[in-house]
Amino acid sequence: MIGSKGARQHQAARWWVKAVGAAICALGAGMAAAAGSAVKAAPAGSTDYTGDVVYHLLTDRFVDGNPANNPPVPLSSKDCQLTLLYCGGDWEGVVQVIKTGYFNDLGVTALLLTVPYENVPMVVEEQGAGYHGYWPRDMKRPNPAFGTMDEFRRLVQVAHAHGLKVMIDIITNHGSPVRPEDPRFAENGALYDDGRLLATYASDKTGLYNRYGEADYSSAEDVIYKSLYDLADFNHQHPVIDRYMKEMVRLWLDTGIDGLRVDTVKHVSLGWQRTWMETVYRHRPVFAAGEWYMPRDELQPLGFVFANDSGMSVLDFPLSQKVRQVFRYRERDLFELDRMVAETARRYRRPLDQVVFIDNHDMNRATLSHSAEHRRLVDQALAFVLTSRGVPMLFYGTEHYTLGAGHAPINRPMMRSFERDTPAFKLIKRLADLRRENPALRYGDQVGRWVSAEAYVYERRFHGNSVLVAINRSQKAAAEVPALRTGLGCHEGQPARHDDVLAQRFGGHAITVDCEGGVAPFRLAPGAIAVWSQRDSAPNDPSRTPAPGHVGPPLAWPGTEVTISGTHFGPHKDVVWIGNTRLQGSAILSWSDEQIRLRLPAMPAGQHAVKVGRGEQLSEPLGGLEVVGEPLVSLRLVVDEAEVAPGEEVHAELAPQAPCNAERRVWGPMYNKIVHRYPSWYMDISAPAGCRVAVRFFKKKPDAAAAVWESGEPHRADMPAGGTGTLRVRLRGWQPGTTAAVAR
Repeated sequence: MIGSKGARQHQAARWWVKAVGAAICALGAGMAAAAGSAVKAAPAGSTDYTGDVVYHLLTDRFVDGNPANNPPVPLSSKDCQLTLLYCGGDWEGVVQVIKTGYFNDLGVTALLLTVPYENVPMVVEEQGAGYHGYWPRDMKRPNPAFGTMDEFRRLVQVAHAHGLKVMIDIITNHGSPVRPEDPRFAENGALYDDGRLLATYASDKTGLYNRYGEADYSSAEDVIYKSLYDLADFNHQHPVIDRYMKEMVRLWLDTGIDGLRVDTVKHVSLGWQRTWMETVYRHRPVFAAGEWYMPRDELQPLGFVFANDSGMSVLDFPLSQKVRQVFRYRERDLFELDRMVAETARRYRRPLDQVVFIDNHDMNRATLSHSAEHRRLVDQALAFVLTSRGVPMLFYGTEHYTLGAGHAPINRPMMRSFERDTPAFKLIKRLADLRRENPALRYGDQVGRWVSAEAYVYERRFHGNSVLVAINRSQKAAAEVPALRTGLGCHEGQPARHDDVLAQRFGGHAITVDCEGGVAPFRLAPGAIAVWSQRDSAPNDPSRTPAPGHVGPPLAWPGTEVTISGTHFGPHKDVVWIGNTRLQGSAILSWSDEQIRLRLPAMPAGQHAVKVGRGEQLSEPLGGLEVVGEPLVSLRLVVDEAEVAPGEEVHAELAPQAPCNAERRVWGPMYNKIVHRYPSWYMDISAPAGCRVAVRFFKKKPDAAAAVWESGEPHRADMPAGGTGTLRVRLRGWQPGTTAAVAR
């Protein structure tokens, strides 16, 4: 997102886009060229984006397809001369580009669009206008500068007709800028519900907004309950806000969209977001990725907890920041990139679902200059994210090496070219196609085969499919790659030649692989990128073991339609195991060699592995599916008079009581400084709706394996049937002199 302070820092920035006219001319030419292009079928709805390449565009900075909806002066700026204002891009402009075949020619399969809702309709003092979408006033109405709701639905329909999925950026954390001491500033954080005013920051009498000051990032509690910059911070435990956010997301899901990028998830409690994601999946399962921002060289443990437990993926900032350090700033070597690949894969429960990128609307552009050296570094960064594990996301204009050595709005110029002949464009196209052609790039583990400070050779492998990638960052010296092993094979008992998938356009060459997977030492040219690929030589062999690679959605419950993707399933229905539950017959909705759709039966809540059977063959287990037995509610859990020694923290154990089908969970460490203060502790958690639960608290130091538990019997309470609720209890004391290990 754009922070208001970030906008202030660049309030004097001016970007004179001289090539807008040329871009529109090129767009028109592209329309003519694509008139005879074949139109692909609409994509099937799925939470599996492992084969997709996402194209992130700012609607206002793309194409002005309908000048009639441009906001009047002073909200807008002719030719985008004042880049803190609207520049005219809209949904009709995106539709026009789709129809030219531009995205199909680039190889992308999903579009990520700016936040679509109505923003503050004024120029905010020293900050500009809400062209970016991050100052919402009515989340149930479209931004009129982008078009009508019918025009948005048409965009989705046209995208689907051209084989493109549509994602939207979406906000749940905050509203528009406010100054608590000045109710006349902007719209005073006004929030509307489809045209009906709910409250302003000054008139809020029931607590729709949190009012704890601006976050200083000193703790997780500070980040969640204080405001992000000067943006009005919502209280998600308020039943009106909870209901509003769930109604809002259902409304946008009903337009037919295929995915969500959820803004500022770091600033909203994990417990509430689990309940919100359940709303998404119960209404219409789509892919979702949250923006949990991490700066360079930071691995924030809570970010990985969120990715594993929230029900959504995240933008993989740790890996993406390392890619930028290696290829944009050149301040880290390839050893560090290899280590980060391994470290993030270890920490994520579903590493293939995390989104990897090289730049976005909140970062400096990846291209430093138009020099051949800097362009080749961008090519190498693109090659890495397009062949690495995770879902690759591209920022608009990177295919043309768009410059922007500064943060917003400098990095957000109008789209200036639609040419299809740049090296980056061709590289993206070839590797995007390869992601769909070779299952190794969708589902394969990533293994480093050889690495030096300046060069990296790595491989993705998945059950007979392999892709080997080599990158030499140095543009002055060749890399002498020693003999290595690979999954690329031989042919009929003889060493086989494997050609560079990129046709040697980036300095690569063919290699020969023997029947033991050996590759002789070779020289990788300065600045080279080489990719070698091999598909399974016997995909229809009935003796092959089934190989599931992806299962979704990540949160499911009895009755959910679950999709398993992979290879070697065979042409006919067989058997699937979800944990210890066997499924066959009518429970399986469809079955092909690469995809199985099934209806989840009644089964115990918790994490379950998936196995696919084919005759006598049974696959290895694939994790990543969490079964939620009961609907979820967001509960504020508070315990009073819980005194601890310095350095100790309080945690809570929730144990649902029979016959409730829910998993025992541990939450914590709890908080004690903002909403409630020590010796009271609190946390917003997700709990099984309508269930009776037993709650016990324990205290421990952060790195301790053992804990001191609460005395006496657990607290027992009935959870709310829906929405949100509060459970506040008094600690019964700590058991003196006793400790017990804590199992999470």
